[in-house]
Amino acid sequence: MTKEEVLEHLRSAKSAHIKWVQKAKLLINGIDVEESAIPVDSTECNFGKWFYGDGQVLNSLSNNPLECMQSIEKLHFKLHDQYLQIFNIYFSQEKKAGFFAKLLGMKRKEISKTEHDLAEKYYFEMEDISKQLLEEINRLERRLIAIPKSKIEELV
Repeated sequence: MTKEEVLEHLRSAKSAHIKWVQKAKLLINGIDVEESAIPVDSTECNFGKWFYGDGQVLNSLSNNPLECMQSIEKLHFKLHDQYLQIFNIYFSQEKKAGFFAKLLGMKRKEISKTEHDLAEKYYFEMEDISKQLLEEINRLERRLIAIPKSKIEELV
């Protein structure tokens, strides 16, 4: 894999993360979002798939201290933990959807104003975590740009 491809994959993973957060926002804003469109598990979202796949090669780069990847991983876990709070509000099994709701693909339950306010609170906290995560991803990208092509290509 070339340096350009490594950077392209990182940028694609970053973009996938941004889209994942936007889907959570759509959910909070009352748009029906399929439960599976916003994976709760940090290894199931597209960013997580990259991070635990191709991204692990980056741990061995000399100017990419392990703390950077560890920081990204911790923030990513924290982000998904925060989203789990929102997920539990919208997709709890306490209220089962009726036949027509299931038929039309409406998976989320009706929530109260109090639940919505709580979900918004969780989302704002999630947004802050996402900003920190994006800062770390950008730091990683800058480090990759600074590494000579040959160093990256001998690792991947």
